[in-house]
Amino acid sequence: MNKKKTISAEEFDRIFDEGREDITQYLDLENIRRPGREPKRVNVDFPAWMVNAMDREADRIGITRQAFIKVVVAERLGALGRA
Repeated sequence: MNKKKTISAEEFDRIFDEGREDITQYLDLENIRRPGREPKRVNVDFPAWMVNAMDREADRIGITRQAFIKVVVAERLGALGRA
């Protein structure tokens, strides 16, 4: 078992702000979470022509269909100021 060092939040903030010391020794990377980033499954039906067009574009830029859909939706939401 790899036990991490324990310090106060104030000490952690100080070390981080100074930027002279590696803070990863104080982090529990095995249990890290990113709030609001948990995956949530959705099902969407697309017409065949859209799936074909998405696949062509995804292949062109070298990503999967799922990644392509995520990129396009994230870009659109960002443009709307909702990302």
